[in-house]
Amino acid sequence: MSFSGEEITRVQKTLQKRFNNEEVTLRRRDKADDSVEVYMSGEFIALVYKDEDEGEVSYDLNMSILEEDLLK
Repeated sequence: MSFSGEEITRVQKTLQKRFNNEEVTLRRRDKADDSVEVYMSGEFIALVYKDEDEGEVSYDLNMSILEEDLLK
């Protein structure tokens, strides 16, 4: 379930529009092809996983937030 270059571009454009931020970029991962890394302004923020089930394709945005990073 690897990402094609076209899929990366389409998902990146979708995230840029949803977050209203042109600085959202996607990068391939070195050791995994079922997901790509999401960066905002050059900082890693999440992963997007690709899932195919019964001919349907979906993309899952997975973002972990550490307690130490929460705003006070």
